Amino acid sequence: MLLLLGIALVVIFIFVLGGKLLRWIRGKHLAAADVPAAITKVVENPPDYDVQLLTINDYSRPGLAIDQVNGIVVHYTANPGTTAQQNRDYFEGLKDSHETHASSHFVIGLDGELIQCIPCKEISYASNDRNSDTISIECCIPDDTGRFNDATYQTLVHLVAWLCGRYDLTMDDVIRHYDVTGKNCPKYYVEHEDAWKQFKVDVADYIEKNGVAPENLKNDKE
Repeated sequence: MLLLLGIALVVIFIFVLGGKLLRWIRGKHLAAADVPAAITKVVENPPDYDVQLLTINDYSRPGLAIDQVNGIVVHYTANPGTTAQQNRDYFEGLKDSHETHASSHFVIGLDGELIQCIPCKEISYASNDRNSDTISIECCIPDDTGRFNDATYQTLVHLVAWLCGRYDLTMDDVIRHYDVTGKNCPKYYVEHEDAWKQFKVDVADYIEKNGVAPENLKNDKE
């Protein structure tokens, strides 16, 4: 009986130690994504997107210029099941409702569709103290977990990869709303730090696989 108990304890010890070791190795790998190597390639073309610029107004598009883009801020819509069009139209409606100040440069929908609401050369009302020097991206979500589905995720990866090349940014310049104010946004990627780190790895991989040597970008859209 004592022998069996001893064997059981050894098995449990190995299982627990092995699990911790695997988590440690995985954590080390993901932590490396926080400081990726300098990006030496540029993704020339963005994902297809529909330009539906908001009317200039005090509540969602103030029309103020961004002097220099220093970062990209990722958000989630916090209203499960809504579309990119619905969220864009909500921002537009604020000029009449005066309900709050809110907007975003881009909104990505559940089918991966992408709408531009504000020119990248103007500020949006999305990221508080970082409105003045960042591009904001709102992502639609299918459920309360806040996790982006694959279609939304793939468009986000492509969009961020392109913006990094357009504004000479690195993965350190890609942040969450949470990193600005501590707000639980984007929810899933605040509550699952490893998923956020993996997102940065995926963007860096996309740039490496699809980028080319730096050259003049085709900035023919606002």
